[in-house]
Amino acid sequence: MSVVGIVAEYNPFHSGHEFLLNQARLAAGNDPIIVMMSGNYVQRGQMAIMDKWSRAKAALSSGADLVFELPFSFAVQPADIFAGGSIRLLHDLGVSDLVFGVEDANLNFAYLAQKIAQIPQGSFDFKDYTQTYATQYNQMVAREVGHEVNQPNMMLAIAYAVASQSLDNPLTLHPVNRIGSGHDDLLMRENIVSSATSIRNYILHHQNGSLIELKNIVPKQELLQLQEQGVYPNWNLLYKFLKYRLESSSIEELQKIYQMSEGLEYKMKEEIHEAFDFTDFLRRIKSKRYTYARLRRLCLYTLLNIQSDELFASFDDISTMLLGYSTRGRSYLKKMRKDFGVPVISKVDKRSANSGTLALQVKTDRLFEQVIGTDQNFGRFPIEVKNA
Repeated sequence: MSVVGIVAEYNPFHSGHEFLLNQARLAAGNDPIIVMMSGNYVQRGQMAIMDKWSRAKAALSSGADLVFELPFSFAVQPADIFAGGSIRLLHDLGVSDLVFGVEDANLNFAYLAQKIAQIPQGSFDFKDYTQTYATQYNQMVAREVGHEVNQPNMMLAIAYAVASQSLDNPLTLHPVNRIGSGHDDLLMRENIVSSATSIRNYILHHQNGSLIELKNIVPKQELLQLQEQGVYPNWNLLYKFLKYRLESSSIEELQKIYQMSEGLEYKMKEEIHEAFDFTDFLRRIKSKRYTYARLRRLCLYTLLNIQSDELFASFDDISTMLLGYSTRGRSYLKKMRKDFGVPVISKVDKRSANSGTLALQVKTDRLFEQVIGTDQNFGRFPIEVKNA
């Protein structure tokens, strides 16, 4: 059995994701495709523009067989932790093959991962405060393995390969060339598969009008839901709540926030009074040491009051929520669930949400529920989509 896995955010789901699912079907044949998808918060420190249930349904309707939620504890993290958690969970769910999109699918990612694994651990202790950790890491990898790693999907692909390499039975890697515009393209272009970034940008700039230009880019049902949604989570909407958190918290309280370091708590409290919006705030706290993604994640941890002890404790009790399944996926669950290496949550109750990654997930979703207006955990059941 070749159970194929995909790591995704689907923020939102679009035609490029559908293409990758079709490529995964070629690798899986009649075996299931399992998607490990970020929930209501995504890797670069933002709320997803649609809730996790809607995005999971779009994926199931386009060929996925099982969609599980990547816990917040892994989902809102730098590439190495994001990839490590995703790959470990997919492995524990019986996945043998990984399909992922990348800028250059001709590279031997398994070989690159082996080379990176041979780099002495001390080489990762970067002390140059004039460059970001990511920049120094990429330069070190380029120096050691002889290949530049500076594009977003390439960096994630390397992280997936390194995480896979650490498994007792590494996954078989299937890189697929990305089609269409670049990951960070802000504008949609005619006759080119748009990036999720450009689609979100379009939605936020047309939230009081028609989204008809998306009709050939996102699935029909997803477009209908987007048009009816009314509120699209984004940092401009959340900024006033971040400002309240920073103004009402003491320095000592902020120092307990996960990833708060090197006096950033002082800088954030100082600049929040001067900034006129979230973009301006990020610019004011930006330095050569930190990427914008790192700072957005820190802002999200602060907004949600994610403390270091709380996040580290969540890793002692890891589970994943089942968001939905197809007919094929249901059969796989029935046959293999007892052999999974991770607890699968099909229904959230007070007992299961009391600790671990699920407790943190429920806590963070409380704010998303206030913004979007619908419950995200309690009273929700996996979506069933009857496809082949």
